Amino acid sequence: MQKRIDASQLDVKEQVVAIRRVTKVVKGGRNFRFAALVVVGDENGHVGIGTGKAMEIPDAIRKGIQDAKKNMIQVPIVGTTIPHQVSGHFGAGNVLIMPAKEGTGIIAGGPVRAVLELSGLKDVRAKSLGSNNSRNMVNATIDGLSQLKRAQDVAKLRGKTVEELLG
Repeated sequence: MQKRIDASQLDVKEQVVAIRRVTKVVKGGRNFRFAALVVVGDENGHVGIGTGKAMEIPDAIRKGIQDAKKNMIQVPIVGTTIPHQVSGHFGAGNVLIMPAKEGTGIIAGGPVRAVLELSGLKDVRAKSLGSNNSRNMVNATIDGLSQLKRAQDVAKLRGKTVEELLG
């Protein structure tokens, strides 16, 4: 279990990934609400996702931002990219995230790009496999980023030095 990140100390930026109009059919007709999927990050290794639902779009976005600040994770960044290739899964959405050389930029589609940009990664490639549902893709990306480990952390876990680990 990761320790919670206090978003109030971070300078977070937010980005709305998707807004959907959802309908509840009741006796008197239809009730419309808006569901917003929001990504927040400080572009320095912290990123989170959240959802909010309300009668008005701005309220839904505000609720989504509050939810995202509660669900932030730490992303290990090596230079401008990630330490190793990783695959994230959520539902039917799979996202393959690969490190890239400096100057490559963020090569990713749609919702995945928003998460990678706000996490502070500059050079990374991503391929979405399976579902292209924005909520599943965003959750799969977060799942992949949360699996990342630095060489120092793995070495410490195994009680070895980084040199022993890398051979």
